[in-house]
Amino acid sequence: MMGDRALRSTILIAMRFAGGKAFFASTIFHHITGQNMKRIITSLLLLGCIATAPLTAQDEKKEMPDGWNNSLVAGLNLTQVTLHNWTQGGENTLAWTFLTNGQFLYKQPDWKWNNTLKITYGKTKLGDSDFEKSEDELFWESIYSRNIGWKIDPYVANQLRTQFDEGYTMKKDAATGTDVRTLSSGTFDPLYLTQSAGFTYSLNDAFFTRLGIAFKETFSSSEYGFADDPDTPDEVEDFRFQTGVESATGVKLTVMENMLYTSQLNLFSAFNHMDVWDVRWDNTLTAKVNDYVNVSLNVLLVHEIAQTRRTQVKQALALGLRYSLL
Repeated sequence: MMGDRALRSTILIAMRFAGGKAFFASTIFHHITGQNMKRIITSLLLLGCIATAPLTAQDEKKEMPDGWNNSLVAGLNLTQVTLHNWTQGGENTLAWTFLTNGQFLYKQPDWKWNNTLKITYGKTKLGDSDFEKSEDELFWESIYSRNIGWKIDPYVANQLRTQFDEGYTMKKDAATGTDVRTLSSGTFDPLYLTQSAGFTYSLNDAFFTRLGIAFKETFSSSEYGFADDPDTPDEVEDFRFQTGVESATGVKLTVMENMLYTSQLNLFSAFNHMDVWDVRWDNTLTAKVNDYVNVSLNVLLVHEIAQTRRTQVKQALALGLRYSLL
């Protein structure tokens, strides 16, 4: 579990980041522990160190113009392996992933409205087995903030996280000892909504950090238990409402001429369980080969005890096609 030290460290990093002298990646050490995490965290810290250098230069860029400032990129990653008379073993493989990343920002002198969209969905087929889901995420966030002449601006925000398709896990049958494919999540299940209000600080589109009071709703069938309240052991709920503290910090940095690093760390803690923090840390490093081909590395770290007490990590390295729609 993550206690008061986690909250203090989060605030400390946000203060450092506002000064443009440190990268918030080190915060995660105060939230996640375990020997098996060290290599992943070290890699992310290295990305953070690389990203720190261009931050000051990006701060000096001219401000975005008023009105809409939009970007929308769609992509497709493909992997295919075919074996014929291959004596060294292996199986035919086919994998594909569709992804979309978008930002829709409307800016005025006294206020701005920023919308972020991320969609990923992919499947993998190994040998004669059926296609299995390997990527599945829908993330949308909408933030309205107003300039009141302070260093920090008041904001209200709404965030949605869910998935498109059913998910399965492999569990060992105690009687037979064989692996059994078990349904573990459903279509748009679980679905998380978070509304928050507080204060935010930003440097154009290169950096932002915010802290506020939040309402979090979790929707999930009792069959999967993502909305289950641990304080009611005799009942499995399909809806859970929590009030608490929400924090988010993000960067968007040009590491090199053709390399972009984006990262966002989201934290939430309910008032009645301030020793427990939900963590979602999404990192992507994208290298542009040409106008249509990119190489990307994504590491998504999730720690949410409503799902599992273990830290979840998803890493994807991909070469694929990209097309800028906006």
